[in-house]
Amino acid sequence: MDSSERLPLNRRMSTPMSTAGPLTAEDLQLLSRPLHGFLSVAGATQPPQPRPVWFEVTAEGTLQLFTEPDSLKVRRLNSDPRASIVVATPVGEREHWVSVAGRTTMEADGAADLCSRLAARYWDLEDQARADDLATMLRGDFLRVVIHPEKVLRYAS
Repeated sequence: MDSSERLPLNRRMSTPMSTAGPLTAEDLQLLSRPLHGFLSVAGATQPPQPRPVWFEVTAEGTLQLFTEPDSLKVRRLNSDPRASIVVATPVGEREHWVSVAGRTTMEADGAADLCSRLAARYWDLEDQARADDLATMLRGDFLRVVIHPEKVLRYAS
């Protein structure tokens, strides 16, 4: 096929994006992998500043992460509780991503347990240095930030 016969990129993609409905089984499968999510929260005069975060999807279909109570994201979420998170497959795999946007709640309970679960998901806790890092983290205070999906965008090739 010469260049005059090539389809535009958007015509070559096999699965269209979707904006409707709850998380699908395919979304949940991707979100259950130990991948970083890129969290964006609004700032009053600043554009969203995505940050990589550890997260987990719950049985109820929410996404949760933990953070320090005095973090910038908490201050911004107190002003505007909307957030989004994007998770994508790594380089070398077929393109697949999910974007979840919605209102957040901040919960004081369960943050330490979440931190422990996520450390086990993202780190090898048999590595003493990582186990020590986790022990240090658990001495701190955390909040659990819960994203309640309102809009889901996705793409899979």
